[in-house]
Amino acid sequence: MPYVADFAINEPARVEVDAWSGLTAIEFGAPWCPHCIGAQPLFETALAVRDDIRHIKIEDGPGRPLGRSFRIKLWPTLVLLRDGEELGRVVRPTVQADVDALLAQAG
Repeated sequence: MPYVADFAINEPARVEVDAWSGLTAIEFGAPWCPHCIGAQPLFETALAVRDDIRHIKIEDGPGRPLGRSFRIKLWPTLVLLRDGEELGRVVRPTVQADVDALLAQAG
């Protein structure tokens, strides 16, 4: 699944995320966040060549359980999972190399 431009309408439960198979990149942020908006071209470019990675965008904020379960502090944060296990993350990337290095951990 390539880059997804829109935030998910419903936030999945952590138990559901932990049960996902394969590679997933979960992007935490907000549609109004300037850092998130600025990072979109980086995410889109990196994910355009990775059909093996599912991309999910989750709108985060106070009281949002999925973001809290991943201890998200700054937006955007892109968390890379394999079979529900975190491989790594990148926080507020500003250069393409940061996102590319994260996705390279998937092989």
